[in-house]
Amino acid sequence: MGTCRRRPQVAMATPGRWAAAVLLLAVAAAPPPARGFSLPLQQPGDCGDARYFDISRLACSPCGAHQRQSAGGSSCECQPGYRMVSSNGGSSVICEKCPANVSGVTQDGWNCIICPKGLTSEGKCKCLNNEILVERSVDGVLLDEALCIHCNGSEQSFSASDSSGSRCVRCEQTFINVTKSCDCSSPNILTGGLCFSASENLPPKGVATVRFGQLGITLTSAWFLKNLQSSASACWLYSNLTACQALGNMCVMNMNSLSSSSTDACGLFQYIYINTARLGIVHSISFWRHNLPWLYYGDQPGLASQVLEASHFPTTFSFKGTDKDVKLQFIAASFDAAGNFLKWQNLEGGVLQLCSDTQTRLDAAYTFGTTYQQSCKISVSKILLDFANPIFYDLFLKYNGDNGQQYLWAVPVLNLNLQYSEMFVNQGSNMNNWLLTRRFFLVDTLSGKENDLGKLPRVIRIASKITIRIRLVSPTQRGTIHPPLLTVAYTDVLVQNPETQSVMITLGVLGGLAVLWSLLKTAGWKRRTGSSIIDLQTVFKFLLFYAGDLANVFFVITVGTGIYWLVFFKAQQFVSVLLPLPSQEEYFVTYIACAFSLKALQFLQLLVSQLTIDIFFIDWERPKGKVLKAVEGEGVIKSAVAPVSIWRTYFIANEWNEIQTVRKINHLFQVLAVLFFLEVVGFSNLALMDSSSSLTRSSDSYIAPCSRILRFGVSAALWLAIALLQIIFFSVFYERFVEDKISQFVDLCCISNISVFLLSHSCFGYYIHGRSVHGHADTNMEEMNINLKREAENLCSQRGLLPNTDGQTFQISISRKMRLHYDRIHETLTRKRGPARLLDSSANTFEQSTRAYNTMNKFLGSFIDHVHKEMDYIVKDKLLLERILGMEFMEPMEKSIFYNDEGHSFSDVLYYGNETTLLIFDILFFSVVDLASQSFILAAILTYLQQEIFRFIRNTLGQKNLASKTLVDERFLI
Repeated sequence: MGTCRRRPQVAMATPGRWAAAVLLLAVAAAPPPARGFSLPLQQPGDCGDARYFDISRLACSPCGAHQRQSAGGSSCECQPGYRMVSSNGGSSVICEKCPANVSGVTQDGWNCIICPKGLTSEGKCKCLNNEILVERSVDGVLLDEALCIHCNGSEQSFSASDSSGSRCVRCEQTFINVTKSCDCSSPNILTGGLCFSASENLPPKGVATVRFGQLGITLTSAWFLKNLQSSASACWLYSNLTACQALGNMCVMNMNSLSSSSTDACGLFQYIYINTARLGIVHSISFWRHNLPWLYYGDQPGLASQVLEASHFPTTFSFKGTDKDVKLQFIAASFDAAGNFLKWQNLEGGVLQLCSDTQTRLDAAYTFGTTYQQSCKISVSKILLDFANPIFYDLFLKYNGDNGQQYLWAVPVLNLNLQYSEMFVNQGSNMNNWLLTRRFFLVDTLSGKENDLGKLPRVIRIASKITIRIRLVSPTQRGTIHPPLLTVAYTDVLVQNPETQSVMITLGVLGGLAVLWSLLKTAGWKRRTGSSIIDLQTVFKFLLFYAGDLANVFFVITVGTGIYWLVFFKAQQFVSVLLPLPSQEEYFVTYIACAFSLKALQFLQLLVSQLTIDIFFIDWERPKGKVLKAVEGEGVIKSAVAPVSIWRTYFIANEWNEIQTVRKINHLFQVLAVLFFLEVVGFSNLALMDSSSSLTRSSDSYIAPCSRILRFGVSAALWLAIALLQIIFFSVFYERFVEDKISQFVDLCCISNISVFLLSHSCFGYYIHGRSVHGHADTNMEEMNINLKREAENLCSQRGLLPNTDGQTFQISISRKMRLHYDRIHETLTRKRGPARLLDSSANTFEQSTRAYNTMNKFLGSFIDHVHKEMDYIVKDKLLLERILGMEFMEPMEKSIFYNDEGHSFSDVLYYGNETTLLIFDILFFSVVDLASQSFILAAILTYLQQEIFRFIRNTLGQKNLASKTLVDERFLI
């Protein structure tokens, strides 16, 4: 149950294709007759002029007499010189030859008519330029002879034929201005449907070429060829607002190219801009010339830094209070390619959006917080369909003035494709070299058309990356930001096969929270190691922290994506969401692999740090009286101090050894439960690439292949759900009513009169205060019960380190002097494992170890009792921000610092305190194995094996480290 077959490379995740696959399988299952069920493949283009494509037979059929294939190809029409007598579609057409003296055919093909001025190649009547064809009277009666009526271009009417030649309309105003007629004859200049006088001071002749630098292609644009010169001339001579906007749009389509020697669209725009200074400026903005669009900020060195940094946005943002304001309201003035103003567009809600299926968009509702970047692929055919007419945007940021009036702040644009000079190739090198612009577009499918404007373009240009950068002003300006910057990068796409080509679109506002969090962790680690030098070890530690944080980011994104597709694809009633393509799944699997690799690094670093901690058990027990002891070699008996039993220390060491790999979840139950729900209950069927959400499938029905995204989403969701239930059960029920091993260990320390001193870093660690309130713990059962009863009845002092407190666990930050003293004593503890020449020849190893142990026990005990004033400590609470960030702000200079801890944070050096890291590592390991093998069973087996292997390593090496650091003989650790 739940097995998935391998998906063929041509499989596509669309319901229509799966339905076709089911149909094909059903046909294949039926026994074919001897002749089979085959037919020849024929297409409308294969039929030729004398045949048409019969849609009922899916094959070519012959047309009748005097007929030919129609323009659509699925029917027949009469040949030139023949009229239709009847037509019922297909070949059901009857044609009749027109008489010799009436050889023309009407435009609808049903009648013959006399054509006074000749025939077209189609056998229809034709008229001269500036004439309209009339075949019927006003009441619809067919004329015997067609009329070619000349449109009156005199001063009384100024009319000319329209583009279809069917009616007379008023001719363009420039014709009337120049010639007082509808004729633009030489020496006047006709360009772009406009007429200009040769005697007027026209702008230079424009070059109608567009440069696509990424492809190394320069082509003559049909749009530029038709409209560039006319737009420039109308803007220059008549200050025509629409023409000026159209000229500016052509400059933007040419990537704001600037060159003093070129007369391309931008060259003509600059010519008009420079020579119209007398017209003044708009809204007191020196770069915005009257009648012209605002395209540039200027090319003076350092201007970009002045625009972006010298001033700030004239409003403040607050998270609280009556003036709470956390949104940036973007609004854009939109224009079409011909220069017509469309409307003001509020960008909130995804107006500037290319990938509607993945909701990748530029949203105006930007808030101060975490932002992210998304990518998607969009087919070229969809781009050509949805963006046939480019739209140009001037972006503004809306705000309220002091008087209640709404104002707009112009948002500058950094075009990474700007063709100005080589120094702009790397736009991020120096802000002073940036050339800021204003207008931008999303898709240009117009300038890349070389000939007929109705045909497909040869090249299209797409905004493949759009980023908005928002920076806060220095802390002295509370809640104030610098002007936003819109950065746009365009991709040139050579159109070859629109149906199969696709373009990667990236859109977002980039953030560096993972880097910032890793830097904070590194700073905390440096403080805890007592070092302030940034060395190679610091860089390496930062990279390890960053690997773990980045793995968490990848994990959240991939799990969220997998669950999103699982829920919305499987829950849809009507087809509205389709699964990603196989090529898109490859990116998803790559993210999972990266997350696993980075999380593995973090896990190994965690394992190493736990296996190298410093730990010592402080025995507070004091000798009780004296005993008689025979002196060896002297034959006499002397009194000596009664020895303190070591069994309590061995007992605590064994208990510590047992809790090293205790987790909040049972990993065996976790693996078995996940496997049960996937393979037995049937959750694995949710990974199939069909819209059914059924957990059971019939063995006789068609089984679709598995989607790797759905497969990961199902398994990850089950892992998280079962783990969460286990953690809730463990925390709420098991630890409260059965056993809490961490709290019990603290109680055991107090009953045994032993404290635990832990150092996870050079100058940071944990302290468990286990000093007995009864003064001693080495006693018989009766006295032990009496002591526990007195403690239960509050007849003795409290267990806390400080008087009248219960605080027994602390985070400790020790001074460098304390650490150096600790290291000097610890060297003698471990010297027995060094070379023999370093050992004291006058004493055996055991005696040296015993003395070192007693010395360390006495030193740490006296340190806790404030005996060493030069190495004293204070007890305080951690600040809330210190708890959140997991770091300490105060550096222990003269005195060490004991931070009160109510959460048993010493479990950070155990498996128990790192459940999140272990759980994510297990999920990613399971997922990587499953995605590679397509087998949940194999993934479950290998996941359990790796858990047991690492648990064995952690126990074995942790036990050796415990014996080494505490001098507890490893033979007594069971």
